[in-house]
Amino acid sequence: MRGVESGRYVDQMALLQEGHGFSRAHANAVVQYARGSTSARCFADLDGYLAGRDAATQDTVRRILAVVTAAYPQLELVIAWNQPMLKDATGYVFGVSALKGHILVAPFDPAALAALRPRLEGDGYVVNKKTVRVPLDWAVDEALLVDLVGAALGDLAHPLPRGQ
Repeated sequence: MRGVESGRYVDQMALLQEGHGFSRAHANAVVQYARGSTSARCFADLDGYLAGRDAATQDTVRRILAVVTAAYPQLELVIAWNQPMLKDATGYVFGVSALKGHILVAPFDPAALAALRPRLEGDGYVVNKKTVRVPLDWAVDEALLVDLVGAALGDLAHPLPRGQ
């Protein structure tokens, strides 16, 4: 961003999107931050992120993260881009985003999502380009989460049986 700080917004967005593979939303957040925006809410931790959300959403997000960290204890919970993310020494592996009408879960490896797309769609999930939509009060599918993160980590050696 330093090379295009005084540049136009569109040029800065292109640098991040085309040059570094950022999504439009993430590129916009970085550009706005680089331009001095202080309007973005910053959450210090998971409790801060979940504050103000209904109990069902809080429970679902906590359960999602608990399932994944139990299966992959090497992952660290951080807040990045104002969202709960799990990362390892190599980078981000999995993220969760609680929205008004649903929750998005996101393995950070597009190949992981592609590999599980037939199963996801067969089970009735809405699969977007980089995320899977689940209800706010989702009966968390542990096997699915473990398999999504396992695929993102290249480790499907210990998937749980379906429906567990």
